[in-house]
Parts: sequence; C-alpha cells; structure tokens
Amino acid sequence: MRERQRGRDAQPAHPTREFEAFVAGAAGRLLHAATLLTAETRAHNPYAQGLLTAALAHTYAVWDRLRDEDPYDLARRDIAARFARTAWRHHGGRGGVLAALSPQERLVVVLRLYEGVAEEQVAALLGLSEARVRAVCARSVGTLGSAARAAA
Repeated sequence: MRERQRGRDAQPAHPTREFEAFVAGAAGRLLHAATLLTAETRAHNPYAQGLLTAALAHTYAVWDRLRDEDPYDLARRDIAARFARTAWRHHGGRGGVLAALSPQERLVVVLRLYEGVAEEQVAALLGLSEARVRAVCARSVGTLGSAARAAA
C-alpha cells in the first residue's frame, strides 16, 4: 500500500498538468473579460479577480468530467453567470471603459464583441431573444460612441 501511494504521489496527476496549462494560457484573457464586465480598472479589479477565481475553481472541480466541452467556454460562461447573478450590487462601474453601460449591456458587449460569442449563444445564456441581444448590443455601442465623443 505504501509503495502504491508513494508512486501515486511521485508525479502530479496528468489532468492537473493539463489544468495548469489551461490556466497559464487562458487566465489573462478571462481576467480581462471579467474586468470589462465589472467596469473596474486593470490596476484595481478585486471583483473581477474573484469572478475569475470562482470560475477557475468550478472548472477545476469538473475537469475530469469534461469530455468534448471547451474548458475556456465553460469558464467564460461561469464568469458571465456569476456576474449576472451579482451585477445588481455592482451597477456603477469604477472607472473602466465600459462604466457608462448597465451590467446587462456590459455582458452583451463583452460576450458579443470582445469574446466573439454568437448571438444565439448569448441569448441562451442570458435568457433573452436574439433580437433583444442585437438591440442591446447596438444601443450599447451607440452609448460608448457618445461617451467617447463627449470625452474628446
């Protein structure tokens, strides 16, 4: 028993190395997406870091059960869902570029324009119609354009 246990502990498990490689490659982009959602600044983004940590913890917990599912997509959906559940507490941004938008508008803009998620997938994730997703995205882009012109 002792030799079997030593052999098991001698090398890290293969799935753990795969997860570590995934985090090394994806954490930066996921953190940036979470920072855009929370409208925090890059220098001070504790809420975004919390969203990322929770999403990566969930992804790690189900890592062995992932078959053909994309772990990046799973983590991104988890961040979006966690943000959507708690966004009412963080309505006002803290200075990020998307601070002028409501939480729902930020979700749509980040998922559609930054992450490149299809309208159908965004609609399904947020429980909206595709037409509503298009309308929110168009209105949000207009709002950002107005804010940029006002700042200039």
